[in-house]
Amino acid sequence: MDPKPPSAARTSLSHIMTAVDTNLLGTVHGGVVMKLVDDAAGAVAQRHSGGPAVTAAMDGMTFLHPVRVGDLVHAHAQVNWAGRSSMEVGVRVVAEPWDRAGVAPTRVATAYLVFVAVDAHGNPREVPPLLPETPEDERRLREAEIRRRHRLTRRDEILASRGPNP
Repeated sequence: MDPKPPSAARTSLSHIMTAVDTNLLGTVHGGVVMKLVDDAAGAVAQRHSGGPAVTAAMDGMTFLHPVRVGDLVHAHAQVNWAGRSSMEVGVRVVAEPWDRAGVAPTRVATAYLVFVAVDAHGNPREVPPLLPETPEDERRLREAEIRRRHRLTRRDEILASRGPNP
């Protein structure tokens, strides 16, 4: 498979937050933001892999600022790393008032998700290698490799802690 640059699948989704999106504190429910993140990341994973891809893990989701009713929220996503059949997609979420142009967006969340490309039977299928284009893409790739090593090490340590008969 020919390598693909992150720009080939980069995607942004936007949503105006309304009263139906709020929690009991009057801010937007974290799950609403998580759904937007998963939707944006899924679109990127499917575009990069050229077909169906499923969420395998959310490696990290950090909420930085609350989102309020009336905010226009944008989820910007791109592939950070690609393996044989899996990909890490990074998502940056920003919010801005829907009714005031020119106000600088506020970063409200970041997330890293792992997707696996699947065939018609649900079995993993190969994905194109990632071809970083910029120093920023290179940095994202390096950091994604660190997160992957930590994820696999954590999994191995947990399995080892269960002993020979888990």
